[in-house]
Amino acid sequence: MGVEYDGTRFSGWQVQAQSLRTVQGCLEAAIGRVADRPVTVHCAGRTDAGVHALEQVIHFETDAERAMRAWVLGTNANLPGDIAVRWAVPVGPAFHARFSAIARHYRYLILTRATRSALERERAVWIHRPLDLAAMQRAATALVGEHDFTSFRALGCQAKSPVRRIHYLELGRRGELIELRVGANGFLHHMVRNIAGVLLAIGRGEAPVSWTRELLALRDRTLGGVTAPPHGLYLARVDYPPEHALPQVFEREPASGPTGEAAEMPR
Repeated sequence: MGVEYDGTRFSGWQVQAQSLRTVQGCLEAAIGRVADRPVTVHCAGRTDAGVHALEQVIHFETDAERAMRAWVLGTNANLPGDIAVRWAVPVGPAFHARFSAIARHYRYLILTRATRSALERERAVWIHRPLDLAAMQRAATALVGEHDFTSFRALGCQAKSPVRRIHYLELGRRGELIELRVGANGFLHHMVRNIAGVLLAIGRGEAPVSWTRELLALRDRTLGGVTAPPHGLYLARVDYPPEHALPQVFEREPASGPTGEAAEMPR
């Protein structure tokens, strides 16, 4: 299934022992009603509390036979308003939402204006003063490619290796919104939010453009600056080998023009 959700009122993706409201818990309850038996849902990437998804990919195993339309409409009828299933398809036993993924794409939204927003307060991070977008774009180029991202992962990150390959990292502006778009073969815990925090500091003039390159060399999270808030972050898309033929909605679109240019975002 492809699933979208507003993460504002969820305590993250994963079911927790404290019976907190989670995305996984709501999906398992809703799908279980359609299947008429319990199911366990696996996702492409667990999201933190407050983080949104445009197209999270999930899978579950069941011997219940339903039409794909019934899985989508039936599940949605049993879900709260801040989660929705967009599509459902059968997949073979070799497919796994997490382990079959070959790339993931995120977006981070930043609202730049003098006054706070009533409408975007939980959908974008508000910065009340102008940002130097060109400096942020130049700083971002140092992070593209394969690197040790120790300085950009949470101290409690449990990944065995800090090495990841960023395929693209772009920033663009549309009116008062700056959008960061990033795609990689995988991400570490808090990696995108830590990258956003560093780029925001550079955009505010609190650090030089060279800071991203310096942090990569230092490999020390304690020197990496503030983790940006979760509510600006969106899991946009997950890529899989073509043989799985998933009917995904979101395509990867470039957010900026040539390196260093403050380009407009595509509409």
